Amino acid sequence: MSLIDITFLALALAMDCFTVSIVSGVIIRKYILSIILRMAILFGLFQAMMPFIGWLGTSYFSHYLESVDHWIAFGLLAFLGGKMIKDSFGSEEEAHFDPSKLTSQLLFAVATSIDALAVGISFACLGYKNIEQLTLPLIVIGVCSFVMSILGNILGVMCGKSIVKRLKPEFIGGVILLLIGFRILYEHISF
Repeated sequence: MSLIDITFLALALAMDCFTVSIVSGVIIRKYILSIILRMAILFGLFQAMMPFIGWLGTSYFSHYLESVDHWIAFGLLAFLGGKMIKDSFGSEEEAHFDPSKLTSQLLFAVATSIDALAVGISFACLGYKNIEQLTLPLIVIGVCSFVMSILGNILGVMCGKSIVKRLKPEFIGGVILLLIGFRILYEHISF
């Protein structure tokens, strides 16, 4: 994967963090730097850790999957992208959580990073053989999630609930994941 692909993938993964952070900003309704930074750090950390865990678990048996790895990567990305697009058309009820509590932030950090676990499996299937190859993607994913979380909180405080209806961040993230999946499939089938 190129750096551009990795960045788009990272931004797609960060859309859930962005959405939760917007809701957090709407609920808090003021800038509390300690809450915003702690949430951003947790989101970035979990978004970077989950692909590593998925890659680590898969890398031990990826040699069995080499003939179908592009289909697996496409399937995972298409599933996740489709799920994100479907979820973007769901109900827009406001989340009932206290974003200032560490337990709430940990819960949402884990929940928003589950998709990243499957991305780690895709990395193993795409031929990432060692941690050195995985370092850049993990850093990009973590940093994008960190930044998107901060931006989401700021936008949530500034613009309130109406921004979620206009942006549909899950839809954008889902489309990006689908495009990356189709590109991977195209590259492996045509070459």
